[in-house]
Formats: sequence, C-alpha cells, structure tokens
Amino acid sequence: MNKKPTEDSFDHVRKIFTDYLEQHAHRKTPERFTILKEIFATDGHFDIETLYIRMKNHKYRVSRATLYNTMELLLDCGLVTKHQFGTNFAQFEKSNLFKQHDHFIFSDSGEVLEFYNPLIEQIRSQVEELFDVDVTHYSLTFYGNSKPKK
Repeated sequence: MNKKPTEDSFDHVRKIFTDYLEQHAHRKTPERFTILKEIFATDGHFDIETLYIRMKNHKYRVSRATLYNTMELLLDCGLVTKHQFGTNFAQFEKSNLFKQHDHFIFSDSGEVLEFYNPLIEQIRSQVEELFDVDVTHYSLTFYGNSKPKK
C-alpha cells in the first residue's frame, strides 16, 4: 500500500525539500536530508552553532559550511523560519507550515514562549477585509519580563 504523506509528516516535508532542490537544480545530498531530519526532530528554537554541535554529538559528518548553505535553502523553500528576537544572533525553528503561532520573549533571559490565540487570526481576517488583501504570513512577537511575585 502506497501511503500519501500527510501535511504534518516528515515524508511531506522531505517531498517539499526534494521538489525545491529539483526545481532549482540543487544537488540532493544525504547531508542536506540529514540536516532536514535533525531540524524536524528538534522542538522549539535553535541557533546554527547548537545544531552543529548536536549533529556532531550524533556522529553526523556535516561541515559548518554545508549547514549554513542548507539552512539558506530551507529558508528559501519555507521549511525553516528565521528570527532575530532583538538579539545579535539568529534563531531558527522548523516552519509550522500549517500551524500559526506567535512568540513571547523574556527580555532578561531571552527565553522564547510560543502561543496561539484565535483572536489574532480574527485580526488577520479583519486586516484582509479592511485592505482587500491576502495576508500570506505575519509575525507577532511580544517582549517583557515576569511579574514580580507578591
């Protein structure tokens, strides 16, 4: 039985990446797919150096150059999202192609919380209606600190 990949399966993500590489005449190397697999096995946000160290710890033979180049390809095809969050270094996360979410950043620690609120989707719909546009994506980030305990 030939099972069709679902939108949230790794097979679906792999197909998106394979199609992108073919359409743009990029090589389909095992290293690129290993990087993709490691990213999609990761929950939350990460920086490239942390990903590099994690891959080395898992005994993957991947150079930093391959990692950076593959990350650019994954950004271009929409499978990875890049965030600055007000810091000097970029953080990445696997793209939630099918699930919108937003962020709260603790200013003191840099910790990132993800959340979803359906009211934000209502605002997006209102923006589309008000300006007669299609919103293809958006980014909402709140910054702040924990309230002092009373």
